[in-house]
Amino acid sequence: MTTIGPGYHLPTFVVDEVSGEHIRQVALILDDPNPIHFDLAAVAAAGMGTREINQGGSTMAYIVNMITAWTGSRSALKRIKCRFRDNVRAGDTVTAGGVILEVTGRGATRRALCEVWADRGDGCRVIDGTAIVLIPETSQSA
Repeated sequence: MTTIGPGYHLPTFVVDEVSGEHIRQVALILDDPNPIHFDLAAVAAAGMGTREINQGGSTMAYIVNMITAWTGSRSALKRIKCRFRDNVRAGDTVTAGGVILEVTGRGATRRALCEVWADRGDGCRVIDGTAIVLIPETSQSA
């Protein structure tokens, strides 16, 4: 069994291709009026390329999905704090990752302070931050 402690890398979560249709649907659901999420002419006029721009919250959700896949529960995520550094566009690949910086507590109350990130397929880090996560009991080795 792998030791869960400082330096442990969380299993990555990969989105092979961000869907332009999904970006447009999220804009509709959120009633987000920013045309960079659904109007290619507006994206071009803003000098942001030729593909829809993913919502920052959707990109951050890939980090949440990574943590959920590792722990088995969204409730294991106790806090997340992120900085948005760049955009993700329709068609991009995104990889969410993380590494444990510190572990506190014992047994079912063990928590990990993690450095977390989302990287675009071209190697650009689009989000970085920290998260506090309950360590899954099935991974509780010292």
